[in-house]
Amino acid sequence: MGAGLVGSLWAVLLAKRGYAVDVYELREDPRQAGFIGGRSINLAMSTRGWRALEKAGIENKIREVAIPMKGRMMHDEAGQLAFQPYGKEGQAIYSVSRGGLNIELIRIADQYENLRFHFAHKCLGVDLRSNTAHFEHAADGRRVSVEAPLIFGTDGAFSAVRRSFMKLPRFNYSQQYLEYGYKELHIPPLPGGEHAIDKNALHIWPRGQFMMIALPNIDGSFTGTLFLPFEGRANSFGQLQTDEQILAFFEKHFPDSIPLIPGLLEDFRTNPTAALATIRCFPWCYEDKVLLIGDASHAIVPFYGQGMNSGFEDCSLLDELMETYKDNWDKIIEVFNQERPRDANAIADLALRNFVEMRDRVADPRFLLRKEIEAYLNEQYPEDFLPLYSQVTFSHTPYSRALKEGLAQDELFDRILAIEGIEANWRENGELGEVFREWIRERRG
Repeated sequence: MGAGLVGSLWAVLLAKRGYAVDVYELREDPRQAGFIGGRSINLAMSTRGWRALEKAGIENKIREVAIPMKGRMMHDEAGQLAFQPYGKEGQAIYSVSRGGLNIELIRIADQYENLRFHFAHKCLGVDLRSNTAHFEHAADGRRVSVEAPLIFGTDGAFSAVRRSFMKLPRFNYSQQYLEYGYKELHIPPLPGGEHAIDKNALHIWPRGQFMMIALPNIDGSFTGTLFLPFEGRANSFGQLQTDEQILAFFEKHFPDSIPLIPGLLEDFRTNPTAALATIRCFPWCYEDKVLLIGDASHAIVPFYGQGMNSGFEDCSLLDELMETYKDNWDKIIEVFNQERPRDANAIADLALRNFVEMRDRVADPRFLLRKEIEAYLNEQYPEDFLPLYSQVTFSHTPYSRALKEGLAQDELFDRILAIEGIEANWRENGELGEVFREWIRERRG
């Protein structure tokens, strides 16, 4: 259920293993209807996502249209730039168009003879006990019911399949909205087709309690996104009602962006102000019949760039469980439901935590000092120290373990940054090494 990113990829992996797959989707076929923009944050593909695409045999195809972003490019209010690498030399996250990737996945999936798409079918719910899904056809309102031995809910944050779980006893569910919304803004290419700003960086305008970001597209444009509180006396969407208010806000806080966004006022008026939610639930399954994956079971805010990556990792892990347990879906679903939710909850927490980092701390000199020391420690002690960001983005470390390591690293840097004079001479400061080695000894027990 659902032909979005996770649903389409999961359908490919099932079809590759010989399963007969039917995919039902609320939208019209985006290959004909086009992908609706104005409400989409570009995707940042990283290691977990690439592994899933590799399993599906389509990694190289997607890399052709992905743009490497080697770090954050911070823009201050005076328009001065500061670059902060994400990892080691050669490491990058990759900007990918959500719509373009979704269409490509559907196109690849549709090449399998044992896979069929059914677009413009609204899911009305699932009878869990009989494994029957009920649909309404968008064109004429005709209703149809379909029974299947296995149903996968990949129908997003507002999943109709999950809604059927809500009627079950002891099904836990929470939905938490940020007080922030987001609005998409378009940065077009230069007249010659080139990118107007550095295309190999994720651009951030951090402003403490709000921010703007921009990710590059293959056509020379950038997808910009403004994150701002919905309401408030100042610096909120609620206070930006007139063209004069919008322009004054950008002239004060993002002056260097104004020449980059010639359609600023039109974008602001026409693009929706969308909400940001974290959704958690448990269990993710009903017996060995129905399983929720992707945003249907663990929607997160976008500030670690792991929403799609974590959904794709669901697919990778399930594919590996299929290899281990063959066609024993009772065991596959049992193990997945036992192990995966703790990691989904961890990345949800990490994403909320990273929002504060992106909008505020990336402009803090002590935070930048910490990043320098992290890189140094990783270079000097690669077996003992891997920065949290690298664990999440450039490794397959389970999210729950990465979160635990990140909290331990916070404690380490509380000690390091308390060393007198550490800002001036940290490379020569012997106390830094002593503090680090003591931290390692404590962790090893």
